[in-house]
Amino acid sequence: VARRLSLRKHPECHGMAGGKAIEHLAQSGNRHQHKFRLPMQHYRNCDFSFCGLQNLINKAIVEKEQEEGIQEGEILSCVQDVAAAVQHAVAAHIFQRTDRAMLFCLRNKILPAKSAALVASGGVASNQYIRKGLQALADANDFAFLCPPPRLCTDNGVMIAWNGIERLRAGLGVLHSTDGIRYEPR
Repeated sequence: VARRLSLRKHPECHGMAGGKAIEHLAQSGNRHQHKFRLPMQHYRNCDFSFCGLQNLINKAIVEKEQEEGIQEGEILSCVQDVAAAVQHAVAAHIFQRTDRAMLFCLRNKILPAKSAALVASGGVASNQYIRKGLQALADANDFAFLCPPPRLCTDNGVMIAWNGIERLRAGLGVLHSTDGIRYEPR
């Protein structure tokens, strides 16, 4: 979404990662100016999917560009409002699915009720709006909420690589030969 909104060209967002730029602009936006239907409402499971939401957002951006008479790549006058609505829709989808998963785990005694914890990490956990919502969700379900400081909530690829380095150093779960292993891309 940040790429589609050309946020790197926005004077307040120069040099920011996309998610950070969305969060920054959302703080001064009005999320009620745009309403995005949450994805997967007819599925009663815990899966996440942002594909349908992405399509709705792209369509809304195109419509706004046409209304304002600007070309793709130019900054919308309502970019803060779009950012706020996008952030809210993504967060609401995360909250809804996470709440469903937490309740499923409690009902099925997958987690001990007295020491259940919700852990958030990776880039999305650096977003304060999402972080606060997950904290409220954890509190409402009597879960502990564990989340590293935002400076440590970086891209999951980096976190996975770091985990691999630490496991290699410790000699834990490291394959020294890939003979006989079949890889299937998805």
